[in-house]
Amino acid sequence: MMEYKGYIARVELDAEARVFHGEVINMRDVVTFEADCVDELLKEFHLSVDDYLDYCKELGEDASKPFSGKFVLRVDTDLHKELFLRSQLENKSLNSWIVEALEEAVSNDTKRVISHQSV
Repeated sequence: MMEYKGYIARVELDAEARVFHGEVINMRDVVTFEADCVDELLKEFHLSVDDYLDYCKELGEDASKPFSGKFVLRVDTDLHKELFLRSQLENKSLNSWIVEALEEAVSNDTKRVISHQSV
């Protein structure tokens, strides 16, 4: 993955065509790019994002923001109850408790990925 101005792109290799294809994945609009080497890929990614931002500006429209910090999460009612009770036992709001749990899960996963890469 690559990041530029808050936009994140996923890249795949088409080995048969010997071309890298990239797509910005954290927006609703579709922004893609391609190149046949890594240096060109990075350049094309930056150009595609900049072109997208310029195009939105020309149209007088807001560019799709990478992340708003909000998302809707649907869970089973029993899980909702358990999460609420745990948050209350720690004198925290449900939102704060869930944010801390997610941060811990991401931190632990990052540590696991790094330790596997070191092997």
